[in-house]
Amino acid sequence: MYKVLNKDFVKWLSNKKGEDDKMLSFRLKALETFFKLDNPSFGPKIDIDFNNINYYKSENNKIEEEWKNVDEEIKNTFASLGVIEAEKKYLDGVSNQYESEVVYHKNSASAENKNIIFTSTDEALKKYPDLFYKYFNKLVKYDENKYTALNGALWSGGSFIYIPPHIKLDRPLQSYFRINSESLGQFERTIIIVDDYSSLEYIEGCTAKSYSSSSLHAGVVEIFVGKHAHVRYSTIQNWSKDVYNLVTKRAIVDDFGVMEWVDGNIGSKITMKYPSCILKGDNSIGNSLSIAYAKNNQKLDAGAKMIHIGKNTKSNIISKSIAESGGLSNYRGLVNIGVNALNSYAKVACDTLILDNLSSSNTYPKNIVLNDSSTLEHEATISKVNEEILNYLMSKGLSENKAKELLIMGFIADFKKELPMEYAVELNRLIKD
Repeated sequence: MYKVLNKDFVKWLSNKKGEDDKMLSFRLKALETFFKLDNPSFGPKIDIDFNNINYYKSENNKIEEEWKNVDEEIKNTFASLGVIEAEKKYLDGVSNQYESEVVYHKNSASAENKNIIFTSTDEALKKYPDLFYKYFNKLVKYDENKYTALNGALWSGGSFIYIPPHIKLDRPLQSYFRINSESLGQFERTIIIVDDYSSLEYIEGCTAKSYSSSSLHAGVVEIFVGKHAHVRYSTIQNWSKDVYNLVTKRAIVDDFGVMEWVDGNIGSKITMKYPSCILKGDNSIGNSLSIAYAKNNQKLDAGAKMIHIGKNTKSNIISKSIAESGGLSNYRGLVNIGVNALNSYAKVACDTLILDNLSSSNTYPKNIVLNDSSTLEHEATISKVNEEILNYLMSKGLSENKAKELLIMGFIADFKKELPMEYAVELNRLIKD
């Protein structure tokens, strides 16, 4: 493990990965920026001891394509999470990251036959440098905030996907990220390019082992949606409650393209995450459906951003927040309909359920419309558990916890419908726990 964050470490990391001088220069520039920038001025207070973070840990020297060749402890970890079984039944390709590196990756025969590229981001830099640099750091700039800069300096692992024109996969691709060590920093970088008239369903899972000291997850995701292309990106984040989850995710959408974020936030100590769509193309569409369930002093600050640039663009943000046992669950979002985004439409709906007197929730919307032909709708509701309904359910033989569970399941029913089946089952289990 490596705790000292300086130029020598960044040079060592880049050299270990066999990178070119261009990437080393980028990393050093990003590191310099990280030291200059302050923490965000909004959202929950971030109090990370950067001297106590392990910035890199690798358990392997290469990416395996057969589980029998993976370290037994690592394989058992992913088996217990249901990842290995899901690969057999539901997926056209998988990438599993453990600590700082991808340890297992495999594409189905169907995906291979369609000439897609699905590999680790590190491998993509080596095998497809021209394609890699065409898209890397184009949507999420390293100097946007302190944690995009840190990712730029230390990125390791993540997924790189390219779907050629007119290609549709039969089943989703999945990446799973696991932090298993105390005080680890994980900085994966994901780049997804879905070319014209193609489609992709991508699933992301995240978990961590619990420790007494904090870990840091600062990932970056850049997605490029071509003309008439369709991308759905589903996430269930179940980090342990000692993880700072500070992620930047953004997509840019071309003419008639569709980008969908389905985002579930259950774990972490603090989450700050606002998946974004830049609706650059005419008639492009951006959707975000999310839940954030905060309890036991968790602070989840989540939402979405929709930037309308093209004409006749549409966006829809649906945010469900639940707070219990002293949790804080916030919605924070932005909708900006630009001057030239004529005849565009946006809707924001924020619903909050508070389960006790210890918990709280806030809504921080920013809505901007800069032309007269467009429409933006915003609605927000906040409610506490109805004691009458709770008592009625308990009178039918349910315990208080079971009654609350039933109410929560009803509250998030729309979200569950949009998840792949195995993730909907997992979400049920997590909420029951």
